[in-house]
Amino acid sequence: MRSKAFVVSAFCLALAATAPASPAAPPPPSAAPNAGPFGYEMTTYYVALLYRGPNWSAEETPERQRIMQGHLANIGRLAEEGKLILAGPFRDGSDLSGMFVFQVASLEEAKALCDTDPAVQAGRLRVELHPWYSAKGINAPKPAPKP
Repeated sequence: MRSKAFVVSAFCLALAATAPASPAAPPPPSAAPNAGPFGYEMTTYYVALLYRGPNWSAEETPERQRIMQGHLANIGRLAEEGKLILAGPFRDGSDLSGMFVFQVASLEEAKALCDTDPAVQAGRLRVELHPWYSAKGINAPKPAPKP
């Protein structure tokens, strides 16, 4: 089985081979979406990488459960508002715990939304934010209600 690093490296090399010699920088976040590679309409999202924070602990406590419930409720609220379009944990046990993908007007707005998370407020998670230029319309449709 190939290593994760090999697969990622091969993917990056394949991407580099198909990219123009000196690609144009993506438009600033405030710019209107435009046509991108393969005909996709493109836009800027904001990706929050969530790392274990200084107060992270694996110990199960009532306080940890309370913070996790608040974290999940905050994710639900931001998704209902249409600002958070994807979220989830990484499952490899590393310090990189999870990620959010925001569809908002600015990096500052994405930061303010991250700051509403109880796990961030408690120092259990720390956030690293990045603008991400990708296909417009990314979403995770809600599952159909169970009968």
